[in-house]
Amino acid sequence: MPDTPHIHTDAETMAQAIYDLAGGEVRLALPLGLGKPVTLVNALVKLAAADKSLKLSIFTALTLQRPTPSSDIEQRFLGPAMDRLFGTTPALTYAEMIRDGSLPDNIDVSEFFFQAASWLGNDYAQRHYIAANYTHARDVLIAQRPNVLSQLMPREGDRFSMSCNTDISADLFDMRARGEIDFIAVAEVNDALPFMDGPAAIDAGELAMVLEPQAQIDLFSAVRRPVSVEQHAIALHVSRLITDGGTLQIGIGAIGDAVANALLLRARGQLDEIWRDAPLPLLGDGIAPFREGLYAVTEMLVGGLLALFEGGVLKREIDGAAIHAGFFVEARDMYERLRQMPPEQRAKIRMMPVSFTNALYGDEAAKRAARIAARFVNGAMQVSVLGDAMSDAAKPGQVVSGVGGQFNFFEQAFGLEDAHAVLTLPATRRSGGKVTSNIVWQLPVTTVPRHMRDVVVTEYGAAFLRGQTDEEVVARLICIADSRFQADLVAKAKAEGKLARGWQVPAEHRNNLPAAINCWLDPHRATLLPDFPLGTDFTEVEKALLPALSRLEQAVSSKAAMAGLLWASLRAPPHPHEAEAMERMGYSPAPHLSEPLQSRALRGALRSSF
Repeated sequence: MPDTPHIHTDAETMAQAIYDLAGGEVRLALPLGLGKPVTLVNALVKLAAADKSLKLSIFTALTLQRPTPSSDIEQRFLGPAMDRLFGTTPALTYAEMIRDGSLPDNIDVSEFFFQAASWLGNDYAQRHYIAANYTHARDVLIAQRPNVLSQLMPREGDRFSMSCNTDISADLFDMRARGEIDFIAVAEVNDALPFMDGPAAIDAGELAMVLEPQAQIDLFSAVRRPVSVEQHAIALHVSRLITDGGTLQIGIGAIGDAVANALLLRARGQLDEIWRDAPLPLLGDGIAPFREGLYAVTEMLVGGLLALFEGGVLKREIDGAAIHAGFFVEARDMYERLRQMPPEQRAKIRMMPVSFTNALYGDEAAKRAARIAARFVNGAMQVSVLGDAMSDAAKPGQVVSGVGGQFNFFEQAFGLEDAHAVLTLPATRRSGGKVTSNIVWQLPVTTVPRHMRDVVVTEYGAAFLRGQTDEEVVARLICIADSRFQADLVAKAKAEGKLARGWQVPAEHRNNLPAAINCWLDPHRATLLPDFPLGTDFTEVEKALLPALSRLEQAVSSKAAMAGLLWASLRAPPHPHEAEAMERMGYSPAPHLSEPLQSRALRGALRSSF
């Protein structure tokens, strides 16, 4: 292996050199998420599409794609803001080919985790999905005999960094150094990525080729979603389960943002009034500010964990690090904050392989000593009243995302002393104008089986399930379900012999309704529990539009709801930012008689949303 890699400035020239070195057949190990070298991968795909004698097999996950507006109203909202919100990263050619059905037979793409809902209904993607725990994805990849590893990397002098994707790559480089596998390692330089040192850093001699494109790609930005009042309630319940001096893992998304916000409020002693006014039973005694602080071990470094680190909550160090993480993809501000962080502070965030973060085996004694009082917090889509969870699929056969590391963290929770896997989910969902329960009698697909049930949290409280009888599990989950669905769940459980005939929902759990949560938390929404506790790339006008667009989307499938919006557009007082919001959407700022129906409905949604 040369001491210095061959430098290329043209992607197609480098792609051809890779095919030549690989004998015309590239089996590409491609990192998930942010670390994909888009310019180089597109060149590899382009050459293979043009020359059927070449063979390209890609194993990856989390192919990041900008949303495609599915309606005129979505186009009006997202179109003008697309580059600002998601970045100008070029689309991955293989993803476009999968979407339009033009991927040639000599190119094969398999993923073990999807960007949520991105491949629903796509036959190719669904057929080529590989179900694997995150810690097992490395071995699935190795079984496919990869001969090229390619990654987006920042550079400092004669060193490169795996930065956002040590997850599987770090292990592969170590295995190659031990002579256990062999592959060609190549990189595409991107200086916008933070240079993460430690296990993430490699010498230039580890790389055979490096692409220094004349124009570096813009990093993909994962837009933060607004946090609902229900999600804030869930996070407040979770915050009481976190032990000072313990260990934390949280995932990406609005609930993860809300959990971070709740822990920061707890650290500042700002939750007393909220606890005092709670209309429902509260479990967990973690309410005092943090003295020892927390240590984070997580597959994904999310903005919430960075906020907790910067806020002094994540300060318990293990081997000099307050955070050990496997990968990251977030909103653009997080990348810049990591880049601008003083090196000695950034060194306390150590990027590791997921074989370290997601598993106890391998230096198990040290991991057990470090991961005390661990709380692994992840989301689910539905939970059955018997305690099994659905997190990766909406219905049999159609994968929404993937299991990722969720089951890994359940395994750790059961293997460690005083540890818990906490599953969070809103008690209900709205689809097609209809509200349904997320706590159900039976699931169509199981991600976490009932014998691994542990803690489930909705906006109505926490249910501790581990070691409980089926009857007690059923009762506890019904107690945190929405009251509109409790009677049906009770009747079904009694019919199946899982509840005593005389059991009734306790009085303190019979008012599990949105109105109760709103009454409890609405007074704090403007101060302690904002829509975007970690910040946002949305403008003030766009933030005003978001709840109105959500209301409009829900009304589309209901004639009565749509009529209500049209009535509001005529009779309700104007929204304070109505003129700006309507203009931002390409409509007339002021109402008029010939206003299009869609414009009038949006105006009504604005007037109904504040």
